[in-house]
Amino acid sequence: MEETPEITIVMPCLNEAQTLQSCILESLKAFEDNHLRGEIIVADNGSTDGSPGIAAAAGARVIHVTARGYGSALRAGIEAARAPFILMGDADCSYDFGHVNHFAAKLREGFDLVMGNRFLGGIAPGAMPWKNRHIGNPVLSAIGRILFRVPCRDFHCGLRAFTKRAYQEMGLRTTGMEFASEMVIRATLLGMRITEIPTVLRKDGRDRPPHLRPWRDGWRHLRFMLLYSPRWLFLYPGAALMLVGFGVGGRLLFGNWQIGGGELGVHTLFFCAAAILMGFQSILFSWMTKVFATQNGLLPSGAAFERATRILSLEKGLLAGALVFMSGLLLSAAALASWGGTGFGELSPENTLRIVIPGGTLLALGVQIILGSFFLSVLNLKIAK
Repeated sequence: MEETPEITIVMPCLNEAQTLQSCILESLKAFEDNHLRGEIIVADNGSTDGSPGIAAAAGARVIHVTARGYGSALRAGIEAARAPFILMGDADCSYDFGHVNHFAAKLREGFDLVMGNRFLGGIAPGAMPWKNRHIGNPVLSAIGRILFRVPCRDFHCGLRAFTKRAYQEMGLRTTGMEFASEMVIRATLLGMRITEIPTVLRKDGRDRPPHLRPWRDGWRHLRFMLLYSPRWLFLYPGAALMLVGFGVGGRLLFGNWQIGGGELGVHTLFFCAAAILMGFQSILFSWMTKVFATQNGLLPSGAAFERATRILSLEKGLLAGALVFMSGLLLSAAALASWGGTGFGELSPENTLRIVIPGGTLLALGVQIILGSFFLSVLNLKIAK
């Protein structure tokens, strides 16, 4: 009976005939040198240059993946793996598969995800464009640490290892380049054990441009991270807008505000009202995004979110919205009464707008709360699947 491998190396492939054999032979030699039971899977994503035949002849198992995309190829290859440990890496000779034993050793220690760090191991001349090395990777890695507290300094290293159990628990969904970011984010959010080890980045062995497009793919990774973090995309900016709107607007209700050589008045009060409304909308979007993401398995819910969901019912939202709306009506009625006291003649904007603007703001805010409560109740409906 064929012995079950300890580790599977998965290589996504799209027209890598020039370098694929070298990567496979390097991996097989690493298995032999380190006495590893291993297998190699080449997840071919529609190559037209004979890559599948080269892979099979060199000793790899070929999986044909019809769904296009970097993530799709990796997902199919990982699902086909027979080993409990998996190492993924590009088939362009840029990564050193001779390091497979270092990754396997960390997985044996109990880590769920082992990331390579190219900045610790060394980047060969010409292996990484300057904009990737000094802008893209450091900035995106820093953003990942800020948004998700990811314990990695090289967020987008393509050479990484993980257990198949951890991969199945991650429940990854993306099919494109975002797959790499989603893996690290999900592992972090689920509280998995993550570590980094040094690895090298060599100049790839192809005579054609790489599939990666730095600016386009960098934006795709950044966009994905922002969409995966409703707190940073919606909640924190919205809370800041509301705080500024209430703070400055509250002061202006009592009269103009002298600051340095300038003076803030009712015109500024109008923009404070706009900030409050935009901020509340942003906070509402944050909550809606969180509900949708947790229901579809994209984000873990957490105990605090579950408690808040139970407390913030439709009825409470409708009551709060109605109270806010009625407050706006009372202020609007007071402004109308003030106008009536003058015989519906000319009014002083400096005085009247300090009632009209807060009244209109509360009316709009009350309607937003009521409509948002109804929409959240729709998102929370329990539907049989």
